[in-house]
Amino acid sequence: MRSYAAVAHFVLRHQRSLLFLLLVLVAGGVFTALTLPVALFPSLSFPRIVVAVDAGNRDAAQMVRSITKPVEQALRSVPGVQSVASSTNRGSADLDLRFAWGTDMARAELQTAAAMNSVLPSLPAGTAFRVHRENPTRFPVIAYSLTSNSQSQTELRTLAQYTLAPLLSSIPGVRQVQIQGGALPEYHVLLNPERLKALNITAQEVVTALNSGQGQHAIGHLQTPNRLELLLTDGRLRDAAEIGQVVIRHTAAGSVRVADVAQVVHSTVPNYQRITADGKPAVLLMIKQQLGGNTVAIAHAVRASLHDNAPLIPAGVVLKKWYDQSTLIVDSAKSVRDAIVLGVLFAILILFLFLKNGRVTLVALLVVPAVLASTLILLKLFGLDFNIMTLGGMAAAVGLVIDDIIVMIEYLLHPKHTRRRPHLLHPLSEFTRPLVGSSTATIIIFAPLAFLDGVTGAFFKALSLTMAASLILSFLFTWLVVPIVLNRLNIKPKPPKDSTVPQEGVMTRGYRIVLSRLLRAPILLLPVIVGLGAIGWVSLTHIPTGFMPEMNEGGFVLDYQTRPGQSLTETNRELMQVEALIQAMPEVDTLTRRTGAQLGGGLTEANQGDMFIQLKSPDHQTEVMDRIATEIAQKVPDVTVQDMNQPMGDLIGDLAGSPRPVVIRLFGQSQHELQALAPKVARAISGINGIKEVQNGLVIAGDTLEFHIDRNKAAVADITPGAIVQQMGTLFGGTVATRLAEGEQVVGVRVITPKYLRATPQSLENMDLTNAAGQPVRVGDVGHFVSITGTPQITRYNQKPMVAVSARIGGRGFGGTIADVKKALAQPGLLPQGVYYQLSGLYQQQQIAFHGLMLVFATATALVFLALLFLYERFAISLSIISAPLMAVAGVLFGLWVTGQTLNITSLMGLTMIIGIVTEVAVFYFFEVGRIRSGPWGDRLIEAGVRRLRPTIMTSLAAILTLLPLALGIGQGSAMQQPLAIAIISGMIVQIPLALLVMPTLYRLFLRKKYLAQQTSGS
Repeated sequence: MRSYAAVAHFVLRHQRSLLFLLLVLVAGGVFTALTLPVALFPSLSFPRIVVAVDAGNRDAAQMVRSITKPVEQALRSVPGVQSVASSTNRGSADLDLRFAWGTDMARAELQTAAAMNSVLPSLPAGTAFRVHRENPTRFPVIAYSLTSNSQSQTELRTLAQYTLAPLLSSIPGVRQVQIQGGALPEYHVLLNPERLKALNITAQEVVTALNSGQGQHAIGHLQTPNRLELLLTDGRLRDAAEIGQVVIRHTAAGSVRVADVAQVVHSTVPNYQRITADGKPAVLLMIKQQLGGNTVAIAHAVRASLHDNAPLIPAGVVLKKWYDQSTLIVDSAKSVRDAIVLGVLFAILILFLFLKNGRVTLVALLVVPAVLASTLILLKLFGLDFNIMTLGGMAAAVGLVIDDIIVMIEYLLHPKHTRRRPHLLHPLSEFTRPLVGSSTATIIIFAPLAFLDGVTGAFFKALSLTMAASLILSFLFTWLVVPIVLNRLNIKPKPPKDSTVPQEGVMTRGYRIVLSRLLRAPILLLPVIVGLGAIGWVSLTHIPTGFMPEMNEGGFVLDYQTRPGQSLTETNRELMQVEALIQAMPEVDTLTRRTGAQLGGGLTEANQGDMFIQLKSPDHQTEVMDRIATEIAQKVPDVTVQDMNQPMGDLIGDLAGSPRPVVIRLFGQSQHELQALAPKVARAISGINGIKEVQNGLVIAGDTLEFHIDRNKAAVADITPGAIVQQMGTLFGGTVATRLAEGEQVVGVRVITPKYLRATPQSLENMDLTNAAGQPVRVGDVGHFVSITGTPQITRYNQKPMVAVSARIGGRGFGGTIADVKKALAQPGLLPQGVYYQLSGLYQQQQIAFHGLMLVFATATALVFLALLFLYERFAISLSIISAPLMAVAGVLFGLWVTGQTLNITSLMGLTMIIGIVTEVAVFYFFEVGRIRSGPWGDRLIEAGVRRLRPTIMTSLAAILTLLPLALGIGQGSAMQQPLAIAIISGMIVQIPLALLVMPTLYRLFLRKKYLAQQTSGS
């Protein structure tokens, strides 16, 4: 006690300096709030690297043999890699590398690139690759569309690429301005086969002529006595007329020019994508931020820049915003702010009703924002920013901060302290020990969370650090500021009206009676404990399980697919019908569509793509999504809805592994066997309650028209297979022979045949090639075309053939649904001999998270028990205290069940926090027990409970009301913290009877012999 008295003397002696120090902290916190970056989620470095390999037009099977397998083996050598998944299509392969959380991903990226460079010489010529890290910045923070009825798609693309993109790229924090849609200008030199044959000119000669001597080249220097000049040659072409005048061959009869054998026209680069906005062809600008950037500031700067530079946009061009992540962030921040303000007002009202002192209430009202402001300094030191997790952590911490403040105020203003001199010295020294113990019990539970990894650790580390920082500062402000301010304001306890005749209310008298009976007959506690256990078990078995709470973002991505091999024109026609029915819905605000491309920037087959649908309000978003899926299935049945996800939720799920809860990886020896089995597995699980949007994992490429060269006929015709491939490439696909500058643009010149000459397989066969002697050779005379039906994408996992069947879960929890999935997969005869499966996706992430949080729960319980032993050095007290929070778990589970919540990582976080919160109440109870020095143990336990009854009810009620706005899910973004708040409130509701009735009775049992002896002696 002497040490605590010394601390109290120090505090009272340095009141002014301590207050000034804390005011500096508050001022620093306010300044930090103005400079702290703002984002939706914490800045995360996901342990994932994707390698994209491009190898021309090889078929998928050939790609696997010659490229995918060697690359997989090379990438397995990268230090720290845990798994390598690959998907191979025609001419391309994507390899997905996963590392352990905490890996230095910048170094891993360099090591991955080095491994690719080492294997590249052994791959077929022309193979190229790209290595990039996956992180949350791959989705835009704000996006706009350009549409026009008067400007062409080429003009819109030029406006976006050369005017708006450079303007927006200069904004601090912007990583990339990605452009989708529009058309790139290109000159087409349309060959005339008849003229080529008549003049004995080959297509390759045209290409060579256009490429020869073009451009600007340095040839040396000219030095004179006074000057040094650079010598340049300039053979650049400037327009279509100059292209037509390029000489192909000079003969005695004259020069043969490009215009003699071809027509030069303005055209566009061949494009197999369609980009629209609100049903019109469009150019999309998507602004992406740097990792750790300030999303709100970037979006604000983009809006301001476009507003200030509006004159740069020509008349007739409509610039429209179709996505703005900062709106969700700001709305979420406002919701959290409102929840904090409303909760604090509720708590202050409770404080005033109990204490009936306006000045004391004002002190509490000022301390809460002071604690939160000071917390921001620690967030800055931890490298955190404002995001949905840190803001939620501050909102959830407010209830506990209020609890600390009320406990201190109620104790300091207790009437028994009127006789103490100096006024606050003895109470401060006496209360320091239990305050330290209770605060330690609450804060120490966050220590194990630092060791969580995976998505859970990445997200909730930010929340736990925020709450721990808030509670540490709450202790300091409660311990120092509250006593000092009350002392400076000369706020003293009111003396009791009648110190000889205690006045007890009905609740106090009832409490005495109940606890007396329990102490005399502890067996009465057995039904209570059994009942709590039964309630907890029933609740646990009925609560659906999930991964993370669903948060309505006000918009969602719809992934679609039409029939494999279908033309882009027919796909576009069908999707225009889909766009029309979506736009007719009154809830829809904007709609953008990508065909052959994805929102995240990836490429797809021409029959696949996605739409982003922005709603006018996030309310009833799930119902709108279901209605859209139903109407598409009924009215445009040839369009298949593959998935519907909210962008940020989908992004996090995708970065973590898969955005789908159910992913069944099928492994076997034969890829063909797995591809045949996958549809059967998909059908087997499609009828399970809760399973929806089943995908069989087969991505079918479009049909292929393959030309088989007859080498014998080619030899007779005096033309090599290489020459056939080269000439057919120019005639059918075109060859960019040269490029010319037009303003800021570099425009290609493509040599190609007119479209009508390459419209059918028959027309292709009738085209002429040129042999070594310069004679024409009909294409059909050296080979023939074979039509190949679209082949499935080939997928592998850790160098083994694999096909992944996936599904979403709706209207049911993960646990029950997955149990039924396992039963379906166990059906006899479904999986052949040698085929096995692994469950992956969000279910796997949930299991990892649950395992980690259960370990955290056990570790936190052990740490709290250890802290209690240090505080009391008595097992009886420590066991009695720890029993209360453990029994409170049943109340938490029941609260989650009756409110319709799922058991997810957020609610499990609240479950863990209850250990510390209930322990705090128990510590103050035993503080009162220790202050009662005489009388039988039973009377001492009852008297301590009577003293703590009123403050416990007051603090619990205030904390519950503080968290109530979060628990009600008021406002956008509150869904993430709603299960956490409900879990804490549920635990706080049951903590009063547990800490004041059950715990004293258990303590009496632990000390039974001593208790009976004192009852007999009356001492």
